[in-house]
Amino acid sequence: MTPTSAQDIRDAAALLAAAVDVTILGHVRPDADALGSALALGRALRQRGAAVRVSFGEPDEAPETLRWLDEDGLLTHPDDLPDADGLLVCVDTPTPKRLGRLAGRVEPAGAVLVIDHHATNTFYGTCHVVDESAEASAVLVFRILDAMGVELDEPIARGIYAGIVTDTSGFRRASPETHRMAARLLEAGADPEVIVRRIVDERPFTWLPMLSSVLREARLEPDAAQGRGFVHAVVSADTARTVRGEEVESVIDVVRSVREAAVAAVLKQDPAHLGQWQISLRSIGIDVSAVAAEFGGGGHRQAAGCTIAGSAPDVIAGLREALERAPLL
Repeated sequence: MTPTSAQDIRDAAALLAAAVDVTILGHVRPDADALGSALALGRALRQRGAAVRVSFGEPDEAPETLRWLDEDGLLTHPDDLPDADGLLVCVDTPTPKRLGRLAGRVEPAGAVLVIDHHATNTFYGTCHVVDESAEASAVLVFRILDAMGVELDEPIARGIYAGIVTDTSGFRRASPETHRMAARLLEAGADPEVIVRRIVDERPFTWLPMLSSVLREARLEPDAAQGRGFVHAVVSADTARTVRGEEVESVIDVVRSVREAAVAAVLKQDPAHLGQWQISLRSIGIDVSAVAAEFGGGGHRQAAGCTIAGSAPDVIAGLREALERAPLL
């Protein structure tokens, strides 16, 4: 993948500056990068006079921890989107499949701008700002807004900061350029203490017994993943019934901390389809995007995901086999 160029940024900025009607889509089960980026971009475009809506394929509502980023009421249920889009923008979404039930909007759209930082992006738009070296899609949105001459305000800065701080694990993987971006976001009014507390740190009490139950059954396979170690945990639909989706998603951040394992996986049972599992993968030194791709998923080389049908033991066995074939980093 060739890193996005200054010309790519300028082309995207020109396309957005001329747009009068814009639909911005994030991937299913949006995280802070997808939603923060989309809402920051949407607010900037609305301030320029465009009609803007932000949506995603599932679930029906944004995660509770992220709804407060929607300063302008841009979030729109898929059923309330117009039949056709003026300009379609897909943020943090490497393939149309990751749009879920909204994937069908891509092909008939006249102009499709893709803003993404995943290594598995398939360049499915008509205009692309795709750069794997960017730590977050929010970084790319920041660059585009800069090229448009947008003046940062607190809600825009808040959304972009949310995307960057979460996708860089609290700036542990942030470049000097991204730290400089963060300084500008703070100067524009973003409050890092509030953002991190509301999105990352705060959990309901029910998270503790759920996590305890899941970790009790976690397993370490020190010889798996090409001898680098594989740790995995399973979150059944019954175990997850007392918590929000955000709490289930956070389990991977605990499991990945095991130092004896280069790869961590969390299987999350789909409550609507009990025979399906949503898989979160994290790694050090192994390309888990290649593993996810074997099962129709994708993501980053060190953070990826996919959906696999079958029993939990069979799913783990399939992941174990795929890890033996995965490229080393």
